[in-house]
Amino acid sequence: MLRAVFDTNIFISATLAPLGLPATALTAWRDGQFVLLACPALVAEIRHTFRYERIRRKYAITDEIVDALVVLLENDAVMLHGGVAIENVIPTDPSDEEILACAVNGRADLIVSGDRHLLDLVEFRGIPIVTVRTFLERLDASL
Repeated sequence: MLRAVFDTNIFISATLAPLGLPATALTAWRDGQFVLLACPALVAEIRHTFRYERIRRKYAITDEIVDALVVLLENDAVMLHGGVAIENVIPTDPSDEEILACAVNGRADLIVSGDRHLLDLVEFRGIPIVTVRTFLERLDASL
């Protein structure tokens, strides 16, 4: 079964736009179409991003919404702890290196992101980095 790591922006977009492609990708995971890999750093970044006042105000994001997403990840994703650390690959955004480490540690087939820092890499250690649209196309082809 396909193993994927989603960048934080996929979770944020899925929450803010429940009819968009990121939400479709999360639904596919919840339907058991692929294995989602996550790590504590990713969960922490999701929590941190949802604390931004501009997001909370504009989209009416509550602690309950964020907690529900975190609980879902902690209970249903494959949570990876420890493993190889990745450094100095994306000096302009070192937090993205946690996504790379998660993918390497979990032997991911794909990294899914909307972030240019990651997408510009194209792949990392043989793991393709793709948009959510490309991910959904590959997922459909594998089913």
